[in-house]
Amino acid sequence: MSEFIVGVTGGVASGKSEVTRRFEALGVPVADADIAARTAVEPGSDGLAEVVATFGADVLAHDGSLDRAAMRRHVFGDDTARRRLEAIIHPRVRANLRAACEAASWPYAIAAIPLLAEGGGREAYPWLSRILVVDVPVDVQRARVMARDRVDAELAQRMIAAQATRDQRLAIADDVIVNDGPVELLVSHVAALDRRYRALAGTHA
Repeated sequence: MSEFIVGVTGGVASGKSEVTRRFEALGVPVADADIAARTAVEPGSDGLAEVVATFGADVLAHDGSLDRAAMRRHVFGDDTARRRLEAIIHPRVRANLRAACEAASWPYAIAAIPLLAEGGGREAYPWLSRILVVDVPVDVQRARVMARDRVDAELAQRMIAAQATRDQRLAIADDVIVNDGPVELLVSHVAALDRRYRALAGTHA
């Protein structure tokens, strides 16, 4: 059982997925919020049943799964609808992440939560022992988004602006990896944090 849980977050194209992969390479269990969100509304789940009861059967695809494009149309530009959807999914995601992390047979576990700052931060996730923010300067972030998604600077900036600001993420951080260099540097950063978390988990226990 892992009672020491580290939340990992970062903005779009910050490299947070690469960071969690480096932790996984060291054997650290990682629970992913994106996977938990899909599980929350998989066919047959009570989450999907609640979504259908709230938004109607037209959000279902022919195979009975959630039609994500149809769901996006329901909530696009409608803050009330978006909040109703989030009220269904987010509590299930948080419970799923916590259960997965606490069940891990390792000194500590990681919860990868891309929208941690946007989703309520520490108040929404009081069971996180620490928060690690993968940080990157906005100009580097914008260049990475443009290269990765093949979009222009204006769209890349809008994608960045749709998320929490860099300062908002750093405000909730216990630890920070500044990921503006080559990927190889992450190895030493993650190794150092792994040693720290193992020590802290031992103290926590």
